[in-house]
Amino acid sequence: MVWEELNEKLIFTGVEAKTAKDVFKQLGQAVIDEGYAKDSYIEALSEREDEFPTGLNIDGFGIAIPHTAVDHVNKSGIAIDVLTEPVRFIEMGSDDDPVDVKLVFMLAVVDPKQHIEDLKRILAIVTDKSVLERLVNATDAQEIINIIKEKELSL
Repeated sequence: MVWEELNEKLIFTGVEAKTAKDVFKQLGQAVIDEGYAKDSYIEALSEREDEFPTGLNIDGFGIAIPHTAVDHVNKSGIAIDVLTEPVRFIEMGSDDDPVDVKLVFMLAVVDPKQHIEDLKRILAIVTDKSVLERLVNATDAQEIINIIKEKELSL
């Protein structure tokens, strides 16, 4: 379950960022600082995002699920940013379709097979519009964990 893997030190609300690269720097640095990733992680996120965009439009809500190759990661984890204002990402599977993102699930992946399972579990959570609304209005890390836990236990 996603909620069991969450670390409060990797969940942020009220985050201000202007670009996806700002998000990568801020959230990526937290992932590095907590020992989940190597110093190369932030640059690798940016490079991968340029090649394989991670934005998703879910019923008008923009989310992004950035991640990178396993060689930039020390241990598996999920970091979350709730942005104060939307940040433009490119939609997954497109070259230039913009998505205004307010919620970011950043993955630190050590097992490529697990990456697909993590994506499926996150998508099961975020395809519920009421859950998305609650997540983007959450005021602290514990509230986000509780919302995700409640949703996962109901699946």
